[in-house]
Amino acid sequence: MRKPFIAGNWKMHTSEAEAEKLIGELKPLVKQLQNVDIAVCPPYVYLHKSVYLTGESNIFVGAQNCYMESKGAFTGEIAPEMLKDIGCKFVILGHSERRHIFGETDEMINLKVKKTLAADLDVILCVGELLEEREAGHTESVVESQLTGGLKDLTGTDMARITIAYEPVWAIGTGKTATPDQAQEVHAFIRKWLAAHKGAAVAEACRIQYGGSVKPENAGELLGQSDIDGALVGGASLKADSFAAIVQAAV
Repeated sequence: MRKPFIAGNWKMHTSEAEAEKLIGELKPLVKQLQNVDIAVCPPYVYLHKSVYLTGESNIFVGAQNCYMESKGAFTGEIAPEMLKDIGCKFVILGHSERRHIFGETDEMINLKVKKTLAADLDVILCVGELLEEREAGHTESVVESQLTGGLKDLTGTDMARITIAYEPVWAIGTGKTATPDQAQEVHAFIRKWLAAHKGAAVAEACRIQYGGSVKPENAGELLGQSDIDGALVGGASLKADSFAAIVQAAV
């Protein structure tokens, strides 16, 4: 049985005071919830404070991105070792906004994945198609290409520390959500791909999150699908009661 994993991606939101307030409100709402992994991913500048604020709670902290080198003349970038040093547990990589706004390629994302794992951090690897790709019937080929590129050369041991997040780009921040059947269909495809390329044991153990306008109203039905093991939550993670309700739905 795969343990559900609910992670909140705050993106470029919150002030320091807002981050402190959000974590302070969230902790008592989820402290009794068991058999679920809960995480928040604040902006870089609030990561250290967030690690401190979550303290001994059942909430852990991840970063929204990192670079693929440990140190050097890379102005503005953050190394995974730096994130590990301040107490982060994982990094989100390959998010559609990184791919489509900042031009990150599968090759670049694969280098980041390898470097992040080498720094003893786990990874959430995001995959997903654009609206025009879905309408053209290319969802599976796009997702397969992203999986092939992003997971290149990774072993079964590596895969034990990777969560896949399926995020249809057309559903991120738009209010549109893939139907439970649409989401399940792609999640099942991802698990089938993992079985074929990484082995049956990896496919069975790997957690696959859904992301894309997840909210309390649709979380239960989405998380009830057999191959959906959690959620990567955007906007709803900025409100403690909404995020807690999604965690509760996973439980």
